Amino acid sequence: MIRPEALLRQTPQGLYCPPGDFYIDPVQPVDRAVITHGHADHARAGHGTVVATSPTLAIMGCRYGEDFTGTRQAVDYGETLVRDGVEVSLVPAGHVLGSAQAVVRWKGLTIAVSGDYKRRRDPTCAPFEPVLCDVFVTEATFGLPVFIHPDDAGEIAKLLKSVEQFPERAHMVGAYALGKAQRVIRLLREAGWERPIYVHGALERLNSLYEDFGVDLGPLGPATGDKRDFAGEIIIAPPSALADRWSRRFPDPVSAFASGWMSVRARARQRGVELPLILSDHADWEELTATLDELRPGEVWITHGREEALCRWAELHGLSARALRLVGYEDEDT
Repeated sequence: MIRPEALLRQTPQGLYCPPGDFYIDPVQPVDRAVITHGHADHARAGHGTVVATSPTLAIMGCRYGEDFTGTRQAVDYGETLVRDGVEVSLVPAGHVLGSAQAVVRWKGLTIAVSGDYKRRRDPTCAPFEPVLCDVFVTEATFGLPVFIHPDDAGEIAKLLKSVEQFPERAHMVGAYALGKAQRVIRLLREAGWERPIYVHGALERLNSLYEDFGVDLGPLGPATGDKRDFAGEIIIAPPSALADRWSRRFPDPVSAFASGWMSVRARARQRGVELPLILSDHADWEELTATLDELRPGEVWITHGREEALCRWAELHGLSARALRLVGYEDEDT
């Protein structure tokens, strides 16, 4: 019987597949990398060859320049590559545009590396697809029972209600540039907001990329001009812009922040957020545990997050689990 570590093992560079000689989301430059999605803590420049979905490769080119790697190899969802007897396929993860689980098969053993994922609907990316596997490598960013994310539509309704209550004020929403900003825009469109949404310049290239891949964001405008023009309007900007001089150009702005961490009141207070919006691109506690219960893998490997609580839950529910404690994965994309 093959031990899982013969197929995928932990190294300082990240998860390494010895028989296929490649890494998954390595944190240092390597010869061959399989990348699950375009966030900077998973997708770094400088690898010899990068295997990823077409949107992820485009995102890396947008963020790092077109020479971010020596060779690109685009893989469609469901397509299988074979390298030295190891099969590699990419399956939707439901995290951001192009995000994928890396599914590795060899000699009858299947390991699914989730990357980052969520289970709820996202109008900007393909939904998570469960993969039956011997080992499931799961994130645990929100791996504590206190993290139960509310319905997305309800959070967007809070934003629109505030706009209605304070028509003289601009509403400035902090949202991460890749994934969260575009998701907030699409959710606003679905809620009936047809007016232009104004965006910080740092979002324009990724917004255009999403449009190129078929995500209709509706009318957008640059957040420039006379501040009186923005009364009653919605502006989307990177979180760092909320406390920057840039924000002072708007009329008495309502500071909002779209993040799973906004369920922690202390974090909202620390950032000076007036209107916290609990919107996360990661699975919450119920999604994490429901996924493990659905898959029932032989082993659960838990990484980058609140590993201990999820590990304990798995053990109590008859699953063999261990924490990998991989280093180098941050909270850029919450």
